Amino acid sequence: MSNEDNRFSARAARYMKVGTNVGTVAAKVAGQRLFGMEGNDRAQAAELAAALGGLKGPLMKVAQLLSTIPEALPPEYARELSQLQSQAPPMGPAFVRRRMQAELGPDWRTRFATFEDQSTASASLGQVHRATSLDGRALACKLQYPDMQSAVEADLTQLKVVFAVHARFDSAVDTSEILKEIGARLREELDYTLEAKHTRLYGLIFENDPIIRVPAIDADLSTGRLLTMSWLDGHPLLSHKDDSLEDRNRIAQAMFRAWWYPFSHHGVIHGDPHLGNYTVFSENGRPAGLNLLDYGCIRTFPVAFVEGVIELYKGLLSDDRPRIVAAFERWGFRGLTHELIDAMIMWARFIYGPLLDDRERTIAEDTKPGEYGRREAFAVHKILKEKGPVTVPREFVFMDRAAIGLGGVFLHLAAKQNWYRLFNETIQDFDLEAVSARQKQVFTQAGVPLPT
Repeated sequence: MSNEDNRFSARAARYMKVGTNVGTVAAKVAGQRLFGMEGNDRAQAAELAAALGGLKGPLMKVAQLLSTIPEALPPEYARELSQLQSQAPPMGPAFVRRRMQAELGPDWRTRFATFEDQSTASASLGQVHRATSLDGRALACKLQYPDMQSAVEADLTQLKVVFAVHARFDSAVDTSEILKEIGARLREELDYTLEAKHTRLYGLIFENDPIIRVPAIDADLSTGRLLTMSWLDGHPLLSHKDDSLEDRNRIAQAMFRAWWYPFSHHGVIHGDPHLGNYTVFSENGRPAGLNLLDYGCIRTFPVAFVEGVIELYKGLLSDDRPRIVAAFERWGFRGLTHELIDAMIMWARFIYGPLLDDRERTIAEDTKPGEYGRREAFAVHKILKEKGPVTVPREFVFMDRAAIGLGGVFLHLAAKQNWYRLFNETIQDFDLEAVSARQKQVFTQAGVPLPT
């Protein structure tokens, strides 16, 4: 392990920064509730969002994720945190040169025809630089910020504190499994070697697909903290929101396929459908498909779980309560009472709602993008608070995150589709043994461990 991996000094500095910003708000909330004082939840939520927005690191990424999970956080907090953007302050050119030297050695410049010191994009864990290979290929170099492992571990420790404070006053949801899942995915996201394998996995899944493009990894110019891949030209997804309905629908269909096809055919999802993770490529001046750009947050599932997701859909479609309950149990929910099942069905009908409705429609009618799922989450909370807690299984976390994220994208595009037909066309040939065989083949080929 290098001295950068998890340095005590970097971790301690992060604890102090996170603890001061977040702890002040948490302590204020805890103190008010302890002594029976009424606080201004909306003001405190805005204060917490401002504190996290200033940090720009993993904890902010976690906050965005939690904002989509019903009742992991109070509603006012979820509303504020959902508006945070994962844009970190970029590393300067001199710092970038030192980081590149640390990854590729002192002669790193000679391994590129060109390399732009100024980043073209930044996120919570790293930033992207344009470059050109010695043989003329356009490249994207994703370079991780220093001390990220220390930041992740410090932020996860602080997250335990936030969860503990919330649990003392509102126990609708047992967040223990949520914390485990977030920790596992964040630690994976630090490993660019694993991300390279996940990128190859998606490259195999969408090989020769006309509407989905996946970058090719350049292994000779990649390390555990530097990921070099082919540059995919495209435009931001939201730059097409004023296009014709036909073009917006074409983009939405590509997004739907990019998410549901890998899950239903190979048991893998893209767990972070953030707008910045996609660009739109064009042909003959019109949108033709999607570039999938980021594979840091990938979640793989045993095939039996995939079957459970499809079974839940079929149970909801036929209003078959025993089938629905069996599917929840397949997902990993335990000890569900009749009242808790009612709450979970309410949420499931929202998540699956557009897929159950055999007509052309928007993904959520009369709903703004930033409000997608919020009203339903409040209704679910009322039941969970009275009849809970419910323990959310780890597998639920990123399924829910992706569903909310996708819905938000479709709302931004104002796409109008028969989502029922799109989904049923995707799952019509589902077969447990066939999916298992496909999963084993592509996972082995990409070097990705099979899920257990």
